[in-house]
Amino acid sequence: MSLSVAARIARRELRGGIKGFRVFLACLALGVGAIAAIGTVRDSIEAGLEREGAAMLGGDVSLEFTYRFANPAERDWMQSAAEDVSEIVDFRSMAVVERNGTTERGLTQVKGVDDLYPIYGAVELSPEMPLEQAFAGKNGIPGAVMDPVLMDRLTVRPGDVFRLGLQDYILMAELTREPDSTTAGFTLGPRTLVLAESLSQSGLLQPGTLFESEYRLRLDPETNLTTLNTEAARALEGSGFRWHDRRNGAPGISRFVERLSAFLVLVGLSGLAVGGVGVSAAVRAYLDQKTAVIATLKTLGAESRTVFQVYFIQIGVLTLLGVLIGLAIGVIAPLVFAPIISARLPIPTAFGVYPMPLVEAALYGFLTAALFTLWPLARVEKLRAAALFREASGRLTGWPRPLWLFVTAGFFALLVGSAVAFSGQFKLTLWALGGILAAFVALVIMAALTRQIARRLARMRALRGRTTLRMALGAVGGPGGETTSVVLSLGLGLSVLAAVGQIDWNLRSAIARDLPDVAPSYFVVDIQNDQLAELRHGLLENPAVSNFESAPMLRGVITEINGLPAREVGGDHWVLNGDRGLTYSAEPPEKATVTAGEWWPADYNGTPQISFAAEEADELGLRLGDTLTINVLGRDITADITSLREVDFSTAGIGFVLSMNPAALQGAPHTHIATIYADQASEGVILRDLANTYPNVTAIRVRDAVQRVSDVLEGIAAAVTYGALATLITGGIVLIGAATAGERARTYEAAILKTLGASRRSILANFALRSALLGFAAGGVAVGAGALAGWGVTRFVMETDYSFEPVSALAVILGGILATLVAGLIFSWRPLAARPAQVLRAQE
Repeated sequence: MSLSVAARIARRELRGGIKGFRVFLACLALGVGAIAAIGTVRDSIEAGLEREGAAMLGGDVSLEFTYRFANPAERDWMQSAAEDVSEIVDFRSMAVVERNGTTERGLTQVKGVDDLYPIYGAVELSPEMPLEQAFAGKNGIPGAVMDPVLMDRLTVRPGDVFRLGLQDYILMAELTREPDSTTAGFTLGPRTLVLAESLSQSGLLQPGTLFESEYRLRLDPETNLTTLNTEAARALEGSGFRWHDRRNGAPGISRFVERLSAFLVLVGLSGLAVGGVGVSAAVRAYLDQKTAVIATLKTLGAESRTVFQVYFIQIGVLTLLGVLIGLAIGVIAPLVFAPIISARLPIPTAFGVYPMPLVEAALYGFLTAALFTLWPLARVEKLRAAALFREASGRLTGWPRPLWLFVTAGFFALLVGSAVAFSGQFKLTLWALGGILAAFVALVIMAALTRQIARRLARMRALRGRTTLRMALGAVGGPGGETTSVVLSLGLGLSVLAAVGQIDWNLRSAIARDLPDVAPSYFVVDIQNDQLAELRHGLLENPAVSNFESAPMLRGVITEINGLPAREVGGDHWVLNGDRGLTYSAEPPEKATVTAGEWWPADYNGTPQISFAAEEADELGLRLGDTLTINVLGRDITADITSLREVDFSTAGIGFVLSMNPAALQGAPHTHIATIYADQASEGVILRDLANTYPNVTAIRVRDAVQRVSDVLEGIAAAVTYGALATLITGGIVLIGAATAGERARTYEAAILKTLGASRRSILANFALRSALLGFAAGGVAVGAGALAGWGVTRFVMETDYSFEPVSALAVILGGILATLVAGLIFSWRPLAARPAQVLRAQE
């Protein structure tokens, strides 16, 4: 028979409808739709970032300097290259409000701007007014605008006066929109916007103060950015500037969105894999019903190849339909929820229909369908014509031919390769897919163990007389039951939820456990050299202060490693991203442990030397004797690495990757950083005294900083949890499919039990108990897998102690039991209502 004959037979069979393939279509459509929707949202964000790149950056090009303003030569070059140049200064400070004998203080991120700000975009204020009017102030006091969060924290409203350093400001309006806010990255305090020239009397921008200056350039539209970047590198060589341009106005956000979406796509793939279980089960159930048709075709002379083609075409058509439905969901859902998503995101979006996410989702859908349907399809070749006369031989069992095993392996390799290519995250993708595969294997093994344990328990003498329990255990352990599909469908989704619960709890526990014992109360920055001794003495005289530590503080950019550009050697390592904290010390710090090399002599005055953090040096491939070039305040310093030391950043104390000998930084303007360890009850008093005595100093409360980090991590955990819930929804559909497929068997079983005298109550208890046992098994397996994943992430990624969290684990198990109970009981009413005589006659 030819392929055309197989196509005609397939078309005629499809005329009967898709009743047996509803679960097939639902699983495939949901998985494809989730991946397409994630990709569409990702591309919408990226398109928004690209479209608004100049507004987000604040100019066509941005040049940043650390600890200093541009010198006249640098300014001249920028003026010659651009139509307009706007100067920005950004730093942290304390906003102070005094009223009725009380003082309120709040950490704020201050941005000082000039008259050209903003070059692109618009600042929105409430009440509405031009920015120039806001900065003009009233009664000779310069004006400022403030983030509403800080206004609420300080209980201030427009017209109130507050202080930054030594300078008073009048609050003119609340800052409702800052066009370039997304480029600020992670900040510890809400924004305050002032005119830069008004900061001259504040005492906040002294030599060595921690601040960044930024110069936004408006260019001629025809300017070639690549060429201009090359010219800047040549004209400003050695200045330590950092370049950004409108082509990627928010690189940090772009990387974060790309990596998070890649991870969520992998979570979506796990949902698609769970859906594959339902797809495979639906195909097996459909083919089992077609054994008589297949046997008839073979009796009439059809070759095994033709029979395979008949059902391959049918499954292929239904796969195409499922993928198209999923793509429609992936397009429509983001467009429907676009207003909500855009309102929740602090970055611009451009929602629309983007082809690449649809291509990616469709490819995943087709490959997943092929992986999970090829095996049962290939087994139709082994069905004999005798199955028409011998019902027992009509089951599609056994292994397919080796050819199909190799083809299946090829599809899996193609799926892995596609995931790697689309995500761009080689290690993350391989680890994630390896984890999904390992979880699947573990779940299959655990399903087999569950069946074996259930069979053994059903035969125990201790359970004699407990008929309902023994029958439920027998059903769980019997062949052809729902155990494997239930454990697989629920287990993977519950495993992700269990892992998120364990990781989130251990992270929060680590913060809560370690912070009171080892972490300081405050980080204090911008301490001038002539203030340090007096500040130290005053704090240590306070009985509430248990310890005070300080260190010189500069910042520098590592530009070269062994004479080569640092990025070429170290890649995208975090130490090379932007500027790093830098200190100097004649003696090794008290808590430092030198692991290799030797510390320089106290009076050393030779070639500059560096002591580097051992762990980071190993990650970068640095060894003793390597040279680093560090740009500090526009000056390149080349130094040899002469020692490596342990740096424990987990204590939240002072820790520097880079430490140099004092002579290497002689004459460089700098301030000091300090940590204050004090009783929590006295923190407010200490902050008040610091702000009153040293208005230029900024104190950062460690607990507030940790809370900000926790909030960010909570948002990421929520995104992953939503992805896991999508996997659970797919698992629920598979669960419903398994319950639907087993309804006929339960009807027959109920009829037999009623004939033998069983009551409806005992039969319902039997069905409920087996559902609960299956849910318990799925939840138990998920808790084990989640605990293992949580242990791995906690120990090797977060590098902290792991402890098992029972509450979320119990919730996962109860959720598994509840899900299987609901599905099982819903599909138990018709078997219970069926009359035994009708059911048994139908079997004759």
